[in-house]
Amino acid sequence: MFKFFQKLGRSLMLPVAVLPAGAIIVGIGNLLKALNVLPTISLFFTTVGSAILGQLGLIFAIGVAIGMAKKNDGAVALAGALGYALVVKVLSPEFIAPLFNIKVSAVNDGFSKMDNSNVFIGIIIGLIAAYCYNKFSDVELPTALSFFSGKRLVPIMTVFYCTFLIAILLFAWPFIYSAIVAFGKWLIGFGPFGAFLYGFFNRLLIPTGLHHALNAVFWFDTAGINDIGKFQTGQDAIKGITGRYQAGFFPIMMFGMPAAALAMYHTAESSQKKQVYGWFVASAISAFMVGVTEPIEFAFMFVAPVLFVIHALLTGLSLFVAALFHWTAGFSFSAGLIDYALSLINPVANHPLMILVQGIVFFALYYFIFRFVIKIFNLNTIGRGDNLLADPTANTTENEDTKASSSKSKYYQSASQILEGLGGSDNITTLTNCATRLRMELKDNSIIDEQKIRNAGAVGVTKSGQHSAQVIIGTHVQQVADEIEKQL
Repeated sequence: MFKFFQKLGRSLMLPVAVLPAGAIIVGIGNLLKALNVLPTISLFFTTVGSAILGQLGLIFAIGVAIGMAKKNDGAVALAGALGYALVVKVLSPEFIAPLFNIKVSAVNDGFSKMDNSNVFIGIIIGLIAAYCYNKFSDVELPTALSFFSGKRLVPIMTVFYCTFLIAILLFAWPFIYSAIVAFGKWLIGFGPFGAFLYGFFNRLLIPTGLHHALNAVFWFDTAGINDIGKFQTGQDAIKGITGRYQAGFFPIMMFGMPAAALAMYHTAESSQKKQVYGWFVASAISAFMVGVTEPIEFAFMFVAPVLFVIHALLTGLSLFVAALFHWTAGFSFSAGLIDYALSLINPVANHPLMILVQGIVFFALYYFIFRFVIKIFNLNTIGRGDNLLADPTANTTENEDTKASSSKSKYYQSASQILEGLGGSDNITTLTNCATRLRMELKDNSIIDEQKIRNAGAVGVTKSGQHSAQVIIGTHVQQVADEIEKQL
């Protein structure tokens, strides 16, 4: 079950990564509108961007289907899209009303949310499509039906299962929807403290990947909150309220995480500072510019869990402060500088410049708290104790074959060394990646050479059970994963 939710969390990253396209286009429209120039073109860009953000349910159905399938295949993507189109059409109020011989106005409000922006339904259908692909993509039917064998059978079975889903949702969806809305209203009822709880648990769930599932409740239209959608499109947005589940992340990702990395750099052993410096610069820039903080978080969450709990508390505090003073900003991908700049021209943002002031305060909080705790408890953060990095300039004994092979690709040598550290190709059962991590199922993860993997440029390695492992790479993980795939 744990592996299932972990894999689901990874699969959610694919559709989430699509969102910047819509946000940037909407941002261009908002910029033109703010400058009061080219109103027709401004409306055009805003409409185009909003159209992308209005297809979130379909995007998630396809993304989850691809992410959860045993192989990235067009058949499973087609099945996810087909299943979603079917469910959305049949469960529309216009269809349900004559089915039950009632007026459209008498149909439960939940069915009005059964449109292309329903992420909750998109995730369910994505799981159905992936299940059908994993189960039926290799099935061979009798000769008379052989045309429909294998991958062609996947969309057919997805439609079959989605038909049962429709029958269930016809009666269960009003109750499910009402419960989700009640949960959302319960959290909203806590006001800024609700934002604190969300921020706290959002960080605590990062090691499992389940924070993506939690985000779906508050960022998208699964409980009526739809914080990202409302902020980006401006529809049904409330100035000073919409964006409260996003704004508090900017001080953390742009300022807090770089400060934590700086504290770990300054507390590293003198002989390690040269090696840690490269990690610090790359990780801090990644966090500040695009809001990708996992390279920093994974550097301390397992070796110094007390710091991770402090990080979760400070994240909750940041969301609480921003919500309390109604400082709002929003993002489409993550709370980095790029999304912050777009927020400055978004009319829904409320006092976004105060987010920078708050960020400076949290930079100081993170730096001094992390540095104090590391020193007092003598924590083995990066570059300390037995958590040392090898000097990449010290290895001068490479043979000529290795040097020659490194010219094949920028990432060839790094990928080759990581592959060796994982126990070689024979030890790898499956290999996938998310935004910053390689995720593997291994025959035996006890033979992993963590030091060799770190020497290859990885931030760290985590293990789960006897077979699962993750290698934290950074934002260039896709290139490394592609190179390992080639070598496999």
